[in-house]
Amino acid sequence: MSDHLDQQIQGFLQTPPLWTKTQFGMRQFKFPEVDLTHFQPKPIPQKLRLGHQMEQVCKQLLDHSPTFEVLLYNEPVRQGKQTIGEIDFILKNNTTGKLVHVELTYKFYIINPEISEPIHQLMGPNRRDMFFTKLEKIKNEQFGLLHSPAGQKTLAENGIPFQNIQHQTCYKAQLFEPYQSKAINIRPLNTQCIVGFWLRLDDLRAADFKAFEFYIPYKAQWVLEPHNKVPWISHFETLMEVNLRFLKQNAPMVWVKKSESQIEKFFVVWW
Repeated sequence: MSDHLDQQIQGFLQTPPLWTKTQFGMRQFKFPEVDLTHFQPKPIPQKLRLGHQMEQVCKQLLDHSPTFEVLLYNEPVRQGKQTIGEIDFILKNNTTGKLVHVELTYKFYIINPEISEPIHQLMGPNRRDMFFTKLEKIKNEQFGLLHSPAGQKTLAENGIPFQNIQHQTCYKAQLFEPYQSKAINIRPLNTQCIVGFWLRLDDLRAADFKAFEFYIPYKAQWVLEPHNKVPWISHFETLMEVNLRFLKQNAPMVWVKKSESQIEKFFVVWW
């Protein structure tokens, strides 16, 4: 198994769900325990968007798990010639025989405590991607798709009875809190999802960071636990690189090596 793919799979499995059980009227899918001893993953094209890479990782792990059988995966739903949506997964629980419709989401969110409600505090590092909006979309559009005539036709064509399918979401996320912030309350969200911090360029320019080494991971590496086997660069080079990303209004993730055993990750936001 290639190192990168191995780390990506571990990263996916180690990322906690954004909430447990049922919240916001949505049940969180409990990912099965997967024994990786004899797991041989198939290569995943690195050109794919990160979300699609995660779908493939998830599919391979579910295929390997004895708990579920994958009945449908990434199934387009068409109305006439037009594709109106896609069903991520229909799974059959091999123990109970029950069917589960699972919509998968893997996100990186910064926490903005200037907003009072935890579900509105989460946004993508470029502020284009809001947790609350995604939540509404899953509930109203992606779950609703199965109940539409086109969705029911798709299920029927695949021999899947639609009466007793339970909707669940596999919503994994890595959260980043403000740099040097006091403890923040994000309940009912899962605090175990907090893996790093976010800051602005002025914070990064500060003397605190000058002595450290840095690495700017490419997007497929965002999922990974930061590690030592990367080409580290200086504080000065990092500021130059970050400035280049800012020209495209792009908030990069950065790994900082504070010592051989202490490597942290953070986002630098441009706004």
